[in-house]
Amino acid sequence: MIKVGNTYKLEVVKALDFGFFLDAKELGEVLLPGKYAPNDLEVGASIYVFLYLDSEDRPIATTKTPKAKVGEFAYLNVVARTHVGAFLDWGLEKDVLVPFAEQHRPMEVDKSYLVYLYLDKNDGRIVASSKIDKFLDDETPHDFSPQQQVDLIIANSTPLGFKAIINNSHWGVLYDNDVFQQLSFGQSKKGFIKRIRPDGKIDLSLQGGKETRDKYSKIILNYLEKHEGFAPLHDKSHPDIISDTFGMSKGAFKKAIGGLYKQRIITISKDGIRLIEK
Repeated sequence: MIKVGNTYKLEVVKALDFGFFLDAKELGEVLLPGKYAPNDLEVGASIYVFLYLDSEDRPIATTKTPKAKVGEFAYLNVVARTHVGAFLDWGLEKDVLVPFAEQHRPMEVDKSYLVYLYLDKNDGRIVASSKIDKFLDDETPHDFSPQQQVDLIIANSTPLGFKAIINNSHWGVLYDNDVFQQLSFGQSKKGFIKRIRPDGKIDLSLQGGKETRDKYSKIILNYLEKHEGFAPLHDKSHPDIISDTFGMSKGAFKKAIGGLYKQRIITISKDGIRLIEK
């Protein structure tokens, strides 16, 4: 079923001076204004568009990409406050509303907030809420597994590190000792499921997968080549020294040198690691 708030591939059924009408099935014929249409668009062709409501609450199409769709989280800037709530810039001509009742705390103009976009059940409008916890149901079973790559949105900080939203559905935690880069609220990142605890809570990592292991292996090899084939570090070295030297966690370092050792590229001894001369 076609609804506003998402992207669809729709067929052009009518061309007029001011734009094109698209067949949006249940929504009827929806206008794509001419300024958003490619020059070669014609009747019978199909085009990917995002559907939302115009200022008169009529479905309308655009080829512009919003910063978030219905069912997604995004870090958006407040551009206005009115008697009905705050309006956020989400990349389209018509800003999205956060009603006062959906504000976790009063929103201020020119500040950004993490929000969830959804369809209002009463009037079908696209609205946003900063009360994000009610849209994340950690009681619902998930099928995440260790080392699985996932999409993350950095939500806030904790004494342990950072809380992040996983695939727009669950909370997870990135611990400080697993973070070796600057993170900011609302930032989207690729990450990995590190472990799923007995209580169902999810620990995350920004490191994982073959591509990441290969990247860290190259960092170590580059260091060795620039330092006469030797580094005074090994799997017993202090995590802070490993981080300062290679910019990675001790766990990532151990996996990388373990792989290089198995490939007979390096040796590991009590005083450090060495390149094997070919």
